[in-house]
Amino acid sequence: MMTRTLPALMFGAALMGLSAPAALAQSAGPMAMHAMAPVPALNLSASGEVKVAPDMATITFGVTTEAPTARAAMADNATRMTEVFAALRRAGIAERDIQTSGLNLSAQYDYVENQPPRLRGYQASNRVTVGIMDLDAVGTTADAVVAAGVNQIDGIAFGLKDPKAAEDQARLLAVRALQDKAQLYARALGVELGAIRSLNEGAGYQPQTPMPVFAMARMSEDSTSTPVSAGALTVRIDITGTYDLGG
Repeated sequence: MMTRTLPALMFGAALMGLSAPAALAQSAGPMAMHAMAPVPALNLSASGEVKVAPDMATITFGVTTEAPTARAAMADNATRMTEVFAALRRAGIAERDIQTSGLNLSAQYDYVENQPPRLRGYQASNRVTVGIMDLDAVGTTADAVVAAGVNQIDGIAFGLKDPKAAEDQARLLAVRALQDKAQLYARALGVELGAIRSLNEGAGYQPQTPMPVFAMARMSEDSTSTPVSAGALTVRIDITGTYDLGG
């Protein structure tokens, strides 16, 4: 008798083992299908700006020379640039603030209708970018390099030696503007403003683009230096933020 009932008992236990997960799955089925509703969010952007006086200037200028041969054009250019560098040193400009920004040599042609181009000579051009740390010396430095042989000034730009303090002030203004805007929207919607979910910063301080200089007076014994007005710089910080909204 025991040999017959043992398989039956084992078979019954197996059925019970199979039915238990099925019953559990049936009872848990409705809960598994229930999706959690997303938390409402508010996406906003804001910016902060501060006006600050510049404390440095950058001037880009160059010497352009022409000669019948490439060697002569380059040699003449080198001689004049040597005089320009000497003038910069006399003006108190440090070597670290002088950088060659372009060196070019190109053939020059004369074009006549119905005739092949005729080589006229060669043009050499040397561009230098100079950082001036004393704004009071901008005009006199420009006059000095023109007197030394510079025949092209590409532009002047004003900037900040260290923009961190201005950037941090703009950041504070941007965060305050973002918070005020978020609270305003929450009140208008009649909901509570939750915690901030994310905060991202966009563009920060960007050096000013060089402005073209259309005229530059040559320095003489009885002339004053070229007038230069630095004005004010705008430092702007853009931010975006996401807030949770309550019920």
